[in-house]
Amino acid sequence: MPENPAMAAPAAGGVVSAAAVRTRVRIPLRFADGFATAAEAFTFRGLVDAGEHLLLGLGDWQGALAGQGTGAAGPLVRPHSECLTGDVLGSQRCDCGPQLREAAERISEAGGFLLYLRQEGRGIGLYAKLDAYALQDQGLDTYAANRALGRGEDERDYRAAAQMLLAVGADRIRLLSNNPDKAAQLEANGIAVLERVPTRVHLSPANARYLAAKRDHTAHTIDLGPLP
Repeated sequence: MPENPAMAAPAAGGVVSAAAVRTRVRIPLRFADGFATAAEAFTFRGLVDAGEHLLLGLGDWQGALAGQGTGAAGPLVRPHSECLTGDVLGSQRCDCGPQLREAAERISEAGGFLLYLRQEGRGIGLYAKLDAYALQDQGLDTYAANRALGRGEDERDYRAAAQMLLAVGADRIRLLSNNPDKAAQLEANGIAVLERVPTRVHLSPANARYLAAKRDHTAHTIDLGPLP
């Protein structure tokens, strides 16, 4: 695989410049429950938002790439937005930490990529996310709280994610996500989503309203069943 392929990612309303791989390094991973895997971590130059995003190649990602265009399934890909409170601190107010853990295992089994995107709080940042939490404690849902802060309901932009995938040759993928906006944005930027694979439902009493808002307001494919 070329380290610096020249590939452009077409964006809605224009074309963003190509990104290139700048560093590739192997990292052994171990999660708190004992699950272990190894990742090829890629960093990039030329990302449209200049963010320090990571692409982690897990499992037989090279074999998954080689199967593209031959009728085989494409690499399994999870674009995961950074969540300090959920991913690191184990917060129960969201499902981010469990989704990250699930994605690491499922992608390791299937072969593909975990994109760790520095888009805390749906793109509004850590402090603003905590401000939104305070408003949620007063009765607003997660989207209304963002609006009350004068921010967008979801400010995440997946152009950089598309650039990263194109830079490693992954222009046809299976998308591990419940969020239809991720699929739409990736497809608008040159990534063919061959299949949408839902993540599992990580429901708890603390995140039930949060998950219900995602299901009802933005059509996430989440089967909650009876809420706790």
